[in-house]
Amino acid sequence: MEKYVPYGKLSKKKRRELDAKRRGSWGGLNPVTRKPANSKAYDRKRMRRWDPEDPNAVSFSFFARILQTPEFLL
Repeated sequence: MEKYVPYGKLSKKKRRELDAKRRGSWGGLNPVTRKPANSKAYDRKRMRRWDPEDPNAVSFSFFARILQTPEFLL
């Protein structure tokens, strides 16, 4: 049977062993606190560059041509 030694009087090596034995696992849970991103803040990653292959993308030159049509200028 081992003699009881107070935690404060244990050697650094023994305290580390004892702490490692007591320490549990988070079981797949990440303990880092997270918060949702601010939707009003500028996000460079969200900005999309115009892709000519994208069928939903409309170029600026298309809008410029529409604005110069006589029907629109009325």
